[in-house]
Amino acid sequence: MLRLKRFGAAVQNNPHTTLVTQTAPITNATHGGRAKCLQRLVRLDLPVPRTVALSFDAVHNIAAGELPDIAGVVAQFSQDALLCVRPSSEDPDWGGPGAVLNIGINDRLFDQFSTSMGEAPAAALYTRFVQSYAIHVARLDPDMFDDVEGDGREALQETLRAYEAETEEEFPQDPATQLAGVLRSMAREWEGTTARLLRQAKGAPADAGLGLVVQQMAFGVGAGLSGSGVLQLVDSETGSPQITGRYLSQSQGRDALEGDADAVYLTRDPRGPSLEELAPNAFAELQTHARLMRERLREEMQVEFVIDDGDLHILDGVRVARSSRAAVRIAVALADDGIISQQEALMRVQPRTLTELLHRQIDTGTKRDVIGRGIAASPGAATGRIVFSATEAQASNARAEPCILVRRETSPEDIRGMHAAHAVLTERGGITSHAAVIGRGIGVPCVVGASNMRFNLSKQQIIAADGRVFNAGDEITLDGTTGQVLAGAAKLHEAALDDTFNRLMAWAEDAADIGIRANADTPADAQTARNFNAHGIGLCRTEHMFFEPGRLTVMREMIFAETGSDRRAVLERLLPMQREDFIQLFAIMQGQPVCIRLFDPPLHEFLPTSKTGQRELADALGLKLSDVTRRIEAMSEYNPMLGLRGVRLGVTVPEIYEMQARAIFEATIEASRDGDPVVPEIMIPLVTARREVELVKTAVDAIAAAVRTEREADFTYRLGVMVETPRAALRAGEIAPNCAFLSFGTNDLTQMTYGLSRDDAGRFMSDYVQQGVYPEDPFHMLDIDGVGELLQLGAERGRAAQPDVTLSICGEHGGNPESIAFCRAAGFDYVSCSPFRVPVARLAAAQLAISDQIG
Repeated sequence: MLRLKRFGAAVQNNPHTTLVTQTAPITNATHGGRAKCLQRLVRLDLPVPRTVALSFDAVHNIAAGELPDIAGVVAQFSQDALLCVRPSSEDPDWGGPGAVLNIGINDRLFDQFSTSMGEAPAAALYTRFVQSYAIHVARLDPDMFDDVEGDGREALQETLRAYEAETEEEFPQDPATQLAGVLRSMAREWEGTTARLLRQAKGAPADAGLGLVVQQMAFGVGAGLSGSGVLQLVDSETGSPQITGRYLSQSQGRDALEGDADAVYLTRDPRGPSLEELAPNAFAELQTHARLMRERLREEMQVEFVIDDGDLHILDGVRVARSSRAAVRIAVALADDGIISQQEALMRVQPRTLTELLHRQIDTGTKRDVIGRGIAASPGAATGRIVFSATEAQASNARAEPCILVRRETSPEDIRGMHAAHAVLTERGGITSHAAVIGRGIGVPCVVGASNMRFNLSKQQIIAADGRVFNAGDEITLDGTTGQVLAGAAKLHEAALDDTFNRLMAWAEDAADIGIRANADTPADAQTARNFNAHGIGLCRTEHMFFEPGRLTVMREMIFAETGSDRRAVLERLLPMQREDFIQLFAIMQGQPVCIRLFDPPLHEFLPTSKTGQRELADALGLKLSDVTRRIEAMSEYNPMLGLRGVRLGVTVPEIYEMQARAIFEATIEASRDGDPVVPEIMIPLVTARREVELVKTAVDAIAAAVRTEREADFTYRLGVMVETPRAALRAGEIAPNCAFLSFGTNDLTQMTYGLSRDDAGRFMSDYVQQGVYPEDPFHMLDIDGVGELLQLGAERGRAAQPDVTLSICGEHGGNPESIAFCRAAGFDYVSCSPFRVPVARLAAAQLAISDQIG
């Protein structure tokens, strides 16, 4: 049973049940955002109804069975006033119980209001409260009121009879009793298990508090001009200045937003009547209040208002809901108007929301027919017809038919098909799998690890979790932002990169104090990076250049060559192609640094696995099929990712690195003739020992000297290593003296530190995260404790041995805001990420620098 607790002091002086005045002790952390906002509106002298705020502690005590001074709260309002109670959580996104209106109405006040405002409005008020009280306080089934028909006195009497029949008691007539019941109900609902789980899913702490505000009702029903509505000064979707909202005559609360056909527009509109025409004075006053709130609260606010017999009341102000596009425009507009600073504008935009501006997205109103789920590997959305091979994707692209490339998992051979497809779906893989990395790099939506769907590639079918079968040619939609696969076509919003976005990025550029480069493998990637003003290319994976059809056969011929001289002869044919690749990259980047990773993958990746492909290769090389098959089998490895690849190829098959170094230096000379001087950066992959670096450095220096002599031209370059093995991080002190830079490849470093396959971890990673084994997927968010310690050790030891060495990361973590914070704190010079993640990384870097400045 509830025990009434008398505090003794007047409500105005009690911090737990305090009248909302200009000086009342109310904070967001003790009473919630709604209570604090109402206090700000009171300070602006806006027509806010009298309000009492209950603190988090008071509400917690109510849930535990200890009521505050209810009579003292009621006494703060005029006699015969009706009240409403609304939730006030610290963050409005955490939700809360629904508002309860018209508390205090009883038989006596019904008779009184019937005289003053008319019987029908008075009955509507009373009926609304009885039904709300029955459902939320008495916990009765809403269905018990299904038989209540009509309105007015009859409907009221039927509602009261239904209540009394179900509870076997009369409806409470004492306003204090009614208020106590409502407060208890809302407090206990907040602290219930379901509500707790829901808000924790939204990021709220387990012990998040709830405040409640008790406000005097402005009726919105009755004689004269009466109604309620909401107004805001911007469009929630675009952020453009535009008065939007709705007004409904003879209504309360947010009734106008419930889709009532009788609701009217706010401004003059050819589609129907408007508040501006019906009540020009109240409308003008409302606009004035809204503009004052924008200026003084320094935010775009949605104003909840009531007109009661011609008088305007402001019930509440809440931050305007906004899309990512609107968030950017609103922040920039507030800064342009001098309401907030440019730095504050940067702080108000969440970095990850920018991904929705960079790619097409599914319309929020679309009904989603979800047929499968996977890992959201590359953001954006696309609709297309299913194809099951890279060749089919290229054919569809040639016919201008959008397609979705479906693979069990992608390989370097699929890159041309990925470029041709509108999206990529794979059965296997994780956040740093081949499909994910390439998808993010080229800006193609990608969902990987869709293990709840069955892929039958021989029949060219995918089978949904519910058994539905989708064949080649069927239309599906992929949402790479959420990881969902949808049946059919969905309505999509186009990317929204406008002048407002560019200006925000310019402000971020001025504020950030860590460099942001892009991982770019092709001229198209480089151009995207340049368009986003990346500070150069931090990782160019040269192996992707060899999968072009005209080069693949030559590459295979080199692999089958028996001697070093034979390999050099074949590579002479690849040299001009590589040189042209690098000339294009240097020209696009216009003097910005370009870091080129020397050849990394095992050679067997370039050889065909099917009998048909092997037969075609035998024909192309003039060899017996048996010789080709035998050679391919001899080159296979049990664990190729840890086999003959990276620098190990550079040491054992040096001709490849020699060709690449020559192509880089010759391209450097050509690109420097007409543009800014080019200083290429050459990166050695998969290093584990100092001697590996010394061997490759000697070879590269010799090629550089030869090119200088042959071309009679001078140039400079920087040589460094990709630190992607634990041993390289631990021995960075030995390696760094031979290097101009150390770039940490966190994809492979995470894989080797954990002993996890980044392509296969997606199968169980969600279970691991849910059960608390890992706080987050380490391929998605940098593991600060384990991998991060290796980064710190490598950075400290490298800098101790070579103070001027440049430090960076070039794994996919480079686009993650939390990982950028770690790198910045550890003294790294730059991070490198996929081109379409550059704006996200830049904004995150700017916010980190601003946070440091303001402490």
